[in-house]
Amino acid sequence: MTRCTARHRSWYQSWGKRLLDLSLTIPACVLLSPVVATVAVAIYLRMGRPIFFRQARSGRNGATIFVCKFRTMSEARDSAGQLLPDDQRLTRLGSWLRRLSLDELPQFWNVLEGTMSLVGPRPLLVEYLVRYSPEQNRRHDVVPGVTGWAQVNGRNTLSWEERFELDVWYVDHVSGSLDLKILLLTVNKVLRSKDVSAQGHATMPKFMGSAPRLTGPQNAGRPDDSPEHPASTGEPG
Repeated sequence: MTRCTARHRSWYQSWGKRLLDLSLTIPACVLLSPVVATVAVAIYLRMGRPIFFRQARSGRNGATIFVCKFRTMSEARDSAGQLLPDDQRLTRLGSWLRRLSLDELPQFWNVLEGTMSLVGPRPLLVEYLVRYSPEQNRRHDVVPGVTGWAQVNGRNTLSWEERFELDVWYVDHVSGSLDLKILLLTVNKVLRSKDVSAQGHATMPKFMGSAPRLTGPQNAGRPDDSPEHPASTGEPG
């Protein structure tokens, strides 16, 4: 496979990938419309409004995009008005939707508008941008995806560092054959409902930055950067 960089974009990256996205997403939207409608009604009856969860994420080159998913959590709060941890807000319906990846279906709209691709590194929280190493930040050299190389190689069972290594590998090896392979592997993962949750967490814990690799006393640690809500990542998969 050809190594792709920010300075060199293959024909597939420039045109073919977009054609593949549209040729698969448009028919999928038509075929899956009854499923989307059923899920929307189920969420409304079980959890009420809003039906969708919309959040700012980092897209290609770090640009802010807005990703839409089906809502899987309640709005339950503690006595201080703060949202409860994810594992206490995740509903039975929401857990089922995540297990089958049905909560991701609204992202087909992102693919149609071009802010996402079917395959690519998952779009993560905007606040993570300042926490990536230069190498990890290369994951933004391509359009983010609904599924990706990291998702079919462990998904939420991987550490953040392992996920980012797989994301950067994808950036360097993106091709039509690789994207088709990832899509086929994704179908298999969804049918088997594998790797949905990180061990001990309802979702992935927040990424607070990678610990430096110690090479001497000058690398004793990194600045403390506490999340606003340690138990909530906003990134279920």
